[in-house]
Amino acid sequence: MDRVAHNQQLIYQSIVYICGFLLFWEWLRPLETISDTGSLSIFVIYAAFCFLISMLKVKWWVSMVLKLIGIVFIVDGLFISETIFSGSWFYLLSMHLEFNVEMISNQQWSQMTPLFRSLLFLILLWLMSYLLYYWFVIAKRVFLFILLTFIYLAVLDTFTTYNAEVAIVRTFIISLVAMGISSIMKELNIESIKQLNFKNLTTWFIPIIIVIFFSTFVGFLLPKLDPQWPDPVPFITSTAGHVGFGEGQSPIQKVGYGEDDSQLGGSFIQDETPVFKATVEKSHYWRIESKDMYTGLGWERSSKLVYQEQNDGQIGLDMFDDTLETEDYTAIISFESGSELSKVVYPYGIKEIKGNDQVQYLLDDQTGTIEAEGPEQRGILDNYEIDYSYPSFSVDRLSESSGADPDDIQDLYLQLPNSLPERVRDLAQEIVAEDETRYEKVTSVERYFSRNGYSYSTQDVAIPDQGQDYVDQFLFETKVGYCDNFSTSMVVLLRSLDIPARWVKGFTAGQQIDSDLPLPELSVYQVRNSNAHSWVEVYFPDVGWVPFEPTKGFSSPVDFYEETSSNLEDLENETEQNTEEEPEEETEDQPAPGVEDFETDTAASSGDSDGVMWNWILSAAIFVVLIVLLYSTRYRWMTAFLLQRYKKRHDAKVYQDAYHFLLKVLDHKGFKREQGQTLRDYANYIDKRFESNEMSRFTHHYERFLYRNEIDSDKWGEMTELWESLIKRSLS
Repeated sequence: MDRVAHNQQLIYQSIVYICGFLLFWEWLRPLETISDTGSLSIFVIYAAFCFLISMLKVKWWVSMVLKLIGIVFIVDGLFISETIFSGSWFYLLSMHLEFNVEMISNQQWSQMTPLFRSLLFLILLWLMSYLLYYWFVIAKRVFLFILLTFIYLAVLDTFTTYNAEVAIVRTFIISLVAMGISSIMKELNIESIKQLNFKNLTTWFIPIIIVIFFSTFVGFLLPKLDPQWPDPVPFITSTAGHVGFGEGQSPIQKVGYGEDDSQLGGSFIQDETPVFKATVEKSHYWRIESKDMYTGLGWERSSKLVYQEQNDGQIGLDMFDDTLETEDYTAIISFESGSELSKVVYPYGIKEIKGNDQVQYLLDDQTGTIEAEGPEQRGILDNYEIDYSYPSFSVDRLSESSGADPDDIQDLYLQLPNSLPERVRDLAQEIVAEDETRYEKVTSVERYFSRNGYSYSTQDVAIPDQGQDYVDQFLFETKVGYCDNFSTSMVVLLRSLDIPARWVKGFTAGQQIDSDLPLPELSVYQVRNSNAHSWVEVYFPDVGWVPFEPTKGFSSPVDFYEETSSNLEDLENETEQNTEEEPEEETEDQPAPGVEDFETDTAASSGDSDGVMWNWILSAAIFVVLIVLLYSTRYRWMTAFLLQRYKKRHDAKVYQDAYHFLLKVLDHKGFKREQGQTLRDYANYIDKRFESNEMSRFTHHYERFLYRNEIDSDKWGEMTELWESLIKRSLS
C-alpha cells in the first residue's frame, strides 16, 4: 500500500513539474520575436533535458555532469568547428572566455560573442530548472511563478511586438492544472490520505477539469474591451539610447533603419544619433533595399534573399535603361563609431564600390540589397567610396512609355492581399479618372496626399486594429502618419491600378555640415537615425524603376526634366509639389524640408537590440545566481540577523520565534519532527543525534513559557547560547 501511495505521489509531482516546464516555455517563446535569438528549439530542448533530470531525482553530482555535458555539446555544435576536446578546441574556447571576460570588465556588454551569450543563457536555463523543481515539487508554491508568468506576458504584449493572446490562454489552462494538482497534494498531506481510489479520484479531479473548461470557454466568449490607454511604446523609446541595424525585431520600437516591417504603425520619438557622413557633390537619397509583398499590416519579402558575388567591387545593379541621361559622381561614406550596418547604403546609379580589398560584396538583384563580407565582420563598412552615374528622367519619355510589363515584374509588383477593402481600389480609380498615361496616373497619386488634407506627423499615429488594413485606416480614417503611411499607400493605390510599384527603404540626404574640404564643389552631409525613410519606385516599360516621393513635406529623390513644352503645366505642378513647405508643426524644430525630418519603418535592429536583449539575459542570470546563493545560505545569514535581534530584545515573542526558527533549521537539515511527536520526544531525538542535552534544556525553558507563561530573564544569556549552539550544530 505504501509503495502504491508513493507512486501516486510521484505521478502528482511529475504532472505539476511538467506544468512548471510548460510555463517556463512561455517565458522562452517571445525571445524569437523580441530579440535576435534565432532558432529557439535547441534552448527549449536543453531546458526540457534539465527539467527531466531534476524530475528523475538524479544524484546532484550526476545531474551536474549531465547538464554540463549538454552545454558542451550544444556550444560545440553551434559555434566551434574544431574537433571537440582537441587542443585547438580548448584554445578557441579559452580565447572566447578571455575576450568576453575583458568585455564584461569594461562594461562593453554588446561586444560579447554569440558563443559566450549562449553559454550564459544555457546556464540560466540550468539554474531555472533547479529553482522550478524546488518551487513546484519541494515547496509546493506554484502561485508565485504563475503570477510572474502572467505579469511577464502582459508586459511583453503591452510594450513589445509580441502577441501574447494565445500565450495567456495556454498559461491560464496550465496554471489551473498545476494549482489544482498542487492543492490536492496538500490536502492529502493534511488529511493523512496516503492513496486515492478511483471514486476519490473522480471526486477530486472531475471538478478541476470542469472548472478549467468552463472558465476557458467563458473567457473566450466574453467581449474584450479595446485598449483604454495610449500605446506606451513611444514613451519607452524616448528613454532608450540604442539604435542599430540588422535582422530581427526589437522589443522596443525605435527611430532608425531596421529590418522587420511586418507590422507598421504607431508613434515614434525622434533620435538624432549620427549614423554616417557622406562626402558628395550632389544631395540625394541613400537606398538600401526594397520589399514587394504587402500583407495588409506591413511589408515582407516574397522570397529569401539570393546573393550573387560582385567581382572586384563592380556592382551589377541595373535599375533603369542605359540610354537615360546620367551624370557621373563619386561619394565617400564614413560610418560613425558604433554603427554596425552590414548593408551598403548607396545612391541611384551605383557602379563600383572601392574600399577594403578583403571585402566581398554580395548583391540580391530583386531587392537591391548589397551585403558586405570580410575576414572581420565588425567594421568592414567603416569607410568606402562609391562611383555612380546619377540619373535624370525625362518627363516626355515617361509620358510616352507604353507597352506590356514583363511577366516577372507583374508577378512580384502587382500583388495585393485579398482582404484589401474595395474602397481603396475605388479611391485609386477616382484619383486617376481624368488621366491617360501611366506617368499622369503616378503623379496624380503622388500629389493626392498633399492636396487632400493628409498630415505628416510622428506623434499620435494609429496602429491598425485586429483585422483592419494599414492603408485603409490611413486613407479613410486617420489621414495622419509618416513616410511609411504615405509610401505604402501610394504603392497599394498604384498596384490596384495594375501599375507595378515597390516599397523602398533607406535614408534621406541628411544635413549639410561645415567642413574644410580641398574641393569647393564637395559637401559633407551628416545622416542620422532621424533621416531613415521610405519612398516608392514605379516601373515604366523601356525606362526601368523610377523613384517617387509621396510623403508630404519631402522632395523627390531624383531629377525630372522636360524636353518640350507640351507638358509645361505638369512640370509646374511637379515643381510645386517638390518645393512644398513642410507642415507648420514640423518646421518649428527643423530648418529645411527633407533634411531633418525624422522617420522610421521598423523596430531597432539586431546589432543593438541583440546586445540589449543579451544584457537583460546576463543581468537576469546574475540576478538568479544571487537569488540562488542567498536562498541556499538563507539559514546562515538569517541566523546572524536573528542572533543580533535576540541579544537586544528579551521578550516572550522573541523567544518563541527563536524556537520556531530552530525547528525550521532542523527540519531543513533532515531532522524532521514526526506528526504527533511531542516536543520532549523530539528534543530527546535531537540530543541523541547531537550527543548532547542542549535541545532538551532549551525545550524545557520553551515549555515553561508555552504552558506556564513563565520566562526567567536571568537565564536569557544561557538560552541564547543554547540556541546559538544548536543552530551551529544543525548547519555544520
